[in-house]
Amino acid sequence: MYSLVSAPVLGFDLTRLSGGSATAEVLLRGLRLQASDLPVLAERLPDEGARGLLWVEVESAARKMPSLKGMTKDDPAGSLALVERAPIGTVDALLTCLRYDVMAWTWQGAGRNAKQTETAAAATALLCDAAVASYLREVLDEESRRRLGAGWVSAMRKLPTGAPIDLGPHHYAVSALLDRLRSLRSTDLSRLVTSAEDARRNAGGWSPAVHSASWAAYLSDRVRTAAAAQMLLVQAVDTAAIPLADRAGGVWNMLSGAVQALVVRDLLDTSTAHRLLAPVVAALGPAWLG
Repeated sequence: MYSLVSAPVLGFDLTRLSGGSATAEVLLRGLRLQASDLPVLAERLPDEGARGLLWVEVESAARKMPSLKGMTKDDPAGSLALVERAPIGTVDALLTCLRYDVMAWTWQGAGRNAKQTETAAAATALLCDAAVASYLREVLDEESRRRLGAGWVSAMRKLPTGAPIDLGPHHYAVSALLDRLRSLRSTDLSRLVTSAEDARRNAGGWSPAVHSASWAAYLSDRVRTAAAAQMLLVQAVDTAAIPLADRAGGVWNMLSGAVQALVVRDLLDTSTAHRLLAPVVAALGPAWLG
């Protein structure tokens, strides 16, 4: 359910979680890890006994996450709150994405014979600890979160800043849109909400357009680039303080589609690009398009 190819879905969940922006930061750093970084991460992984106890807490906390299973026709307000907040994915889906997508380059062999070195496996485990600690912020006790993330925080202090985030050939347009969102004013937000409502009422062609943009990212080997852009969007939406109801009500989908289109803009036909970009242009003007 979570993968780098479907990063907009992961981003949709993260933008509705209180720890989503921090989780996006862990993913962004994970996407830029290099082989020389792995020993620094691996040596900070807690021993199995300590981690085992922490992951018992993780499993217990994960069961407390909001779920659509809690919906009831007798409580429409509560059901609406669940629709706004309940993640589409799960902790297990997040871990699968981290291990096999973000850290795909650390695996040797194929299929069931694929394996990681001891160092790569330990580094991946530390990455998973940090991501889960923030993903479950709402339901995991503070002490467990602190202990899960401690090794990662320590490693980040030792590692170099890392390579710049790759936003592809349309870097400036993607960055300009993200910058525009970070400085969002109340009037801008009103226009975004209105544009999202219009787009939702006239949703024909939107899903195929997003699929085309995601497929273009896959074929052009820009999956990691597009995923990084989506994680930066999670953080920009948080900085803009867009209300949760508006994120869930269509603003995230509209912005996410535009970001996905920008990453592969040179590969999209005119109608697809227009379908994904026009609603945001209508709300924020065209200056960020460059």
